[in-house]
Amino acid sequence: MLVLAAVFALLQLANVTGRETPDSKNYLSYALSLRGDSKREAAALSIGYACAGEASTAARRQSVDVLRFDAPDPGRRVAAECREREWRHVDARLRAGQTGGHTVPFMPERFMRIFEARPGYPVFLLPFLTLFGVTWGVWLAGVAVAAAGGVLVFLILRTLRAPPFVRLTGQALYYVLPCGTTAMRPMTEGLTLALTLAAVWGCALALDGEVRAGAWLVGGALAALFTVKHSQALFLGLCLAGAGALIAVRRRWRGRPAGPGVVVVAVVGGFGVLGTLVLARLLHWPSGAESLQDLLTRHFERPDRARVWPEFLRLQGNFWVEWLRRQLWQPLFVAALAAGACGVARGPRRAFGVFALGAAWTGVLTQAGHPDITVWGDRLIVPAWLLPVLGVPLLLEPVLRGRVALPAQDGSERAHSLR
Repeated sequence: MLVLAAVFALLQLANVTGRETPDSKNYLSYALSLRGDSKREAAALSIGYACAGEASTAARRQSVDVLRFDAPDPGRRVAAECREREWRHVDARLRAGQTGGHTVPFMPERFMRIFEARPGYPVFLLPFLTLFGVTWGVWLAGVAVAAAGGVLVFLILRTLRAPPFVRLTGQALYYVLPCGTTAMRPMTEGLTLALTLAAVWGCALALDGEVRAGAWLVGGALAALFTVKHSQALFLGLCLAGAGALIAVRRRWRGRPAGPGVVVVAVVGGFGVLGTLVLARLLHWPSGAESLQDLLTRHFERPDRARVWPEFLRLQGNFWVEWLRRQLWQPLFVAALAAGACGVARGPRRAFGVFALGAAWTGVLTQAGHPDITVWGDRLIVPAWLLPVLGVPLLLEPVLRGRVALPAQDGSERAHSLR
């Protein structure tokens, strides 16, 4: 397990820079302000990091351009243009008095409030930046959280009594599928994936008889997720509560008790939903309606929409039609989801499979909350990839063990609880 994580980390040296997105500098400036940097110091370091990545990407692209590969290196020019552009906007907003909060004013204040409500990832970045500087600190933070996600997959499959080769297959899939790529970006998604997996591990533990440990793990993951991206905490709590209720109703229908593990996870998920809604309101964090205005006005660059919900629903329908068309054109994702669902639903692990499906469904809900087809890399829907990461190794388990199904190793009671 540790060797596989180390190999993944070494491979990431191929791209130390160039992974950032436009939002990365918002999180980075937040973390630098927590370190004690002034607005201008945080702006200088954040802009320097973002522009160095942009220059590196431009240079690599030109080096393989069949018409311009022998042209002068564009790195310095691109970096200079990037710095000039970013500083022009930041200086104007600082002079206008937009100096509140932890983030540097790269965008209008109303937009930056969205990032002010996500302190978890900047806090996670802080020790890496302090010890290793900006470039290597951001890279090492990505490596740490991405490697941790793969390790959590290994631990989940171990709790499900999967043999070692199946566990390693799941860990490897996490690294090579879009989960690993997305987790390496300096954004919230890597930490979100790791915390979602921690909650799924808690579900597996609760179903395996370790109810108290599972409850604490699910509750702790939801609490931490609230600080990273509270909408994701809301979706995960809702999906876990719904999955637990579905399992309990199905078992009651068949004349069986719901089981303490199922009930506890459902209750913890329900309290997670309630706590997220109450705390977000008390902290005056941006609401769902505000998020929709951000989406439909292109980050508040245009006037607010008067009929935001009807327009959002119309966009929602258009988005999913286009999304499905693209998936049918390149059906790897859909095929992987189907294989993953078959894997978690087979054998004595059906109850866990329902919780895994619930966790994966948070990716669909996140994408539905922001139906923007231009978001690069499908990073919003990436939690759905956790289903094939966990399910495909379980589907292949009989093949990997010589086409012999794995028997229950710790008695019929534990196998029964997972069913």
